[in-house]
Amino acid sequence: MNNIKVLLNGIIKENPTFVLLLGMCPTLGTTSSAFNGMSMGLATMAVLIVSNLIISLIKKLIPDMVRIPSYIVVIASLVTVLQMLIKAYAPEVDKSLGLFIPLIVVNCIILGRAEAFAAKNNPIASIFDGIGIGLGFTIALTCLGAARELLGTGAIFGQTLWGEDYGMLMFVLAPGAFLALGYLIVVFNKIFKKA
Repeated sequence: MNNIKVLLNGIIKENPTFVLLLGMCPTLGTTSSAFNGMSMGLATMAVLIVSNLIISLIKKLIPDMVRIPSYIVVIASLVTVLQMLIKAYAPEVDKSLGLFIPLIVVNCIILGRAEAFAAKNNPIASIFDGIGIGLGFTIALTCLGAARELLGTGAIFGQTLWGEDYGMLMFVLAPGAFLALGYLIVVFNKIFKKA
């Protein structure tokens, strides 16, 4: 399979947020701002790329009976290392994302890609799949966070475009997440027509 096709597939045809509707907990919970959405997407992408690589490399060593628990151990180990790195080098990100970083372990996108792709393909293709799905997830979370931040506070990436008096607080809260996500899904599917 062509690696570029695998990469683009994760961004457009199998976009985890806009097409497959996976990972809704971090999608709705962390996207109150563009920065938070981008940070969560990049953290998830890092785990996805490395877990895909490792699982692709060790797939023949894992007995079928313990396949899923083995994948979870790999993913949990990577998330633990990631959380330690974020706490050490990006305490602001750790403070804003909080509990959502350890929850990457149970993100169905990562386990799903391990089972559906990495366990059946070579390491290079698995890396490209991780990058594509990770980029698709990061783009979706960043767009949703930017839309919510702009409509809710009049700012984007912390830069004020218009006064907060003109923002709609609802978009920073949970109902706004559902509303903004629904409209972004419609726009995404109109543009790409699930091609």
